[in-house]
Amino acid sequence: MKQWVARYAKEYAVSFSFIGLVGAALFFAASVTPSLIPRHFAVQGLLSGFAIAVGYACGDAFGKLYLFLGLREPSEHVQTIAKRITVAVVGMVFVHFLWRMNHWQNSIRERVGMEPLETASPLSTAVIAIVFAAVLIAIGRLFFSSSGFVSRRLNRFLPQRLANAIGFTIVALIALFLANDVVARRLLDAADSFFAKTDELDEDGIDQPASPLECGSPGSLVNWETIGRQGKNFLVGGPKQDDVAAFVMTDAQRPLRVYVGLRSRPTKRERAQLALEELKRVGGFDRSILVVATPTGTGWLDPSAVDSLEYLHGGDCAIVSMQYSYLPSWITILVDPQRSIESADALFNEIYDYWKTLPNDARPKLFLHGLSLGSLGSERSADLMKVFEDPIAGAVWSGPPFPSQNWRSAVSHRNEGSPVWLPTFRDGRLLRFTTETSTIDADQPWGPMRNIYIQHASDPMVWFSPDLAWTSPPWLAEPRGSDVSPHLRWYPIVTFLQIAFDMSMSTAVPIGYGHNYSPSSYIDAWVAVTQPKDWTKEKTARLKELFRAKATPKP
Repeated sequence: MKQWVARYAKEYAVSFSFIGLVGAALFFAASVTPSLIPRHFAVQGLLSGFAIAVGYACGDAFGKLYLFLGLREPSEHVQTIAKRITVAVVGMVFVHFLWRMNHWQNSIRERVGMEPLETASPLSTAVIAIVFAAVLIAIGRLFFSSSGFVSRRLNRFLPQRLANAIGFTIVALIALFLANDVVARRLLDAADSFFAKTDELDEDGIDQPASPLECGSPGSLVNWETIGRQGKNFLVGGPKQDDVAAFVMTDAQRPLRVYVGLRSRPTKRERAQLALEELKRVGGFDRSILVVATPTGTGWLDPSAVDSLEYLHGGDCAIVSMQYSYLPSWITILVDPQRSIESADALFNEIYDYWKTLPNDARPKLFLHGLSLGSLGSERSADLMKVFEDPIAGAVWSGPPFPSQNWRSAVSHRNEGSPVWLPTFRDGRLLRFTTETSTIDADQPWGPMRNIYIQHASDPMVWFSPDLAWTSPPWLAEPRGSDVSPHLRWYPIVTFLQIAFDMSMSTAVPIGYGHNYSPSSYIDAWVAVTQPKDWTKEKTARLKELFRAKATPKP
């Protein structure tokens, strides 16, 4: 038995494609170069494992294509010399890139305000990557072995090429079924179940509102138990009336918040109708400012965005939102980004259709807001053709994810000479862009609608795109954003894998970088879009300092 295992292991080892191994080594080397987000060595190992497997597949496919085309092979002597030189060169590249890992990771960390690493654990990364890649390659080889097995059986009755095609197709369909309908579906169901249960949990200190005029209270139309964890945090959190009054140093109103959970009603339209009725009940249409906010995938609304708005307007505002998912945005955006769009559209239609029936001088200014997947849904909800007759006042969107069509169109048609990570659009009267450092010109005139996108050059949720696999992205052109490593280079396929992995870790950086948007950015954007009364630069500075003090850990 031991001899058989040893013989099989030896035969398996020598069966590997030399060109495939070269591709695997080069892909590994490229995978440890910097991307947008710093990575833990374990995550880097998994990413590099994927890269090794893909690199091996590309190299092996290239070798097979060369033979298939019947091109002349070099002599055995030339091949031997070429292989030795290749092994030496690739080996040096492999070692050099491993050695540079620490420097490259720190080149990202220093730009996003993180402490430098003493070591990026290159050897541990390499071990994890090789083991993971070996598993992936073994699965791939099992696929082709199975395809060959089926083809040989079919070849008894069919011509060889037809047997090969049918055999490959049969095994591919079985693999797709297992991958999509068994493995992926079960993983997705497990994730949905886990996050759904998490959504039902209450955090410590989050108690049901007692005032009848608060959403979720005993007198509310929205049952507290159906709202969900993030919705409850939104309703109970934020500045109170006394907090706002202390900041504005005069009388303030109690900020109004309405939130409808995914379990509050069975359909999107019913949830939207409930939100409208609750907003009318609490007096949301009597305020000066009304914001229809679309949350992230988990139902979360960024306190940096909503709290700052309430301080700016002395509490004279109302914010209404509606949950559409339990899953984090980076999962929802890959599985079903349409959820955000459909939910945002349903809520906006209900609010807007009622709002436009009110007299112009007796209704609030209507704004939109969304972060991440919420930005995707929000920007699509108020289509210009829909609101052309009775325009809304504007919007603040942050971290627009890559499927955002309106954002992508504006960026694609940016003014010549402006960088993709901080574009200018036409004369700026309708739409402007800003980043972690405000670039909003207060003296530049606006049109009747004021819209702002906040985006970071280091946000992978914004800059991921399928065409990264074959095209160098414009955000790597000079000049780059200040939070992007100067050592980041584009590599075919590998950069696509790197940014895809970055999406799942896009908030694992300090605030103001990646997919973490700061109160300072929101304050500047809200001031420009909503024009609070009697507002001054001194008040802006005080409000930013208030949020900085809140974020600073107490000793």
